[in-house]
Amino acid sequence: MKPKKIKPIVIAFILVLFTSAWIPFQVNDADPEIQSPESGRYLYVAVPGIRNYLGYGGHGILVFDMDNDHRFVKRIKTQGLLPNGKPSNVKGVAVSVALNSIFVSTLQTLQRIDLTSEKILWEKTYEGGADRMAISPDGKTMYLPSLEKSFWNVVDCESGEIIKKIDVHQRAHNTLYGPSGKHAYLADIASPYLHVTNTEDHSIIKKVGPFSNGVRPFTIDSQEKLVFANVDDLLGFEVGDLKTGEVLNSIKVEGWEKGPVRRHGNPSHGIGLTPNEKEVWVSDGHNMRMHVFSATPPYQQLTTIPLQDMPGWITFSLDGKYAYPSSGEVIDVETRNILLTLKDEFHNYVASEKMVEIHFTKHQVTKAGDQFGIGRAVK
Repeated sequence: MKPKKIKPIVIAFILVLFTSAWIPFQVNDADPEIQSPESGRYLYVAVPGIRNYLGYGGHGILVFDMDNDHRFVKRIKTQGLLPNGKPSNVKGVAVSVALNSIFVSTLQTLQRIDLTSEKILWEKTYEGGADRMAISPDGKTMYLPSLEKSFWNVVDCESGEIIKKIDVHQRAHNTLYGPSGKHAYLADIASPYLHVTNTEDHSIIKKVGPFSNGVRPFTIDSQEKLVFANVDDLLGFEVGDLKTGEVLNSIKVEGWEKGPVRRHGNPSHGIGLTPNEKEVWVSDGHNMRMHVFSATPPYQQLTTIPLQDMPGWITFSLDGKYAYPSSGEVIDVETRNILLTLKDEFHNYVASEKMVEIHFTKHQVTKAGDQFGIGRAVK
């Protein structure tokens, strides 16, 4: 019995379906300088984003299509290598929409990568190293902390040149640029104060605190009125008033005990404010969970979400639909359901504390999120 022939119209229909499924990932083959997606929303994940562990996604920037079930799209080659040729720890990731560039900091260096050509434009080494940076809303200026030394460098995003050095305390680390562009917020691990700068002259004008211990990851609301901060030795978070400098509340996670953690040395390392500013999500390293609280007093504990690994960070999609803990899950914020886990081209699961959402139109960046889960409510 002869096999049935497939009609040409059926073949054509299958080819159309197959081709259309890949349209979001096509690049302009006529121009080798264009490597970016033409349009859409993508999650850019810098690895190794948990220490220098290559078992969480390898090395480079992994791109996931947010509108197609976070399907893996590509791996962008990066530098950030140690003298022995091995990849160094990624410490931070940030985007300048104005410069169409993504920046990746490692222990020693800062890289600027063009997001259309995906070429590395420059990589610079900074005295004292580099840590988790922040970029101004206009995309021109970066606050780059030294690697837990006593100062921050203010850097020109286009050239990478240092504009000013800001001495703070002892262990520079996490950094946020306020949505207004008027202030930057500097967390020195060895200090119980959050330092606030005037970005016109990059001088420190205020300190928020003292908190109960050294300030670890933190987040702020869109109006720059409140800061929600992890502090050393607390399973939970504290709330500070950015206007008065006072600490308002200290909230402990109920029903779960502190215990040893594998990284960061702190019970809670990772905190985010949902974009609508209704909830605070707090990491729990020992119990491998994300605890969810109301973002308004008395900060009621709402639920807890078990994760596949220890979380050390949390951020959200710009529309507030997805939560991205550093353990690799994609969580539906409304239902609390884990939708999937990020996987690379080898089907290995991906985890990183350094990821950012990027939107493209005609191969150019039109909008970008932040590695921190900051408030975005319009009031």
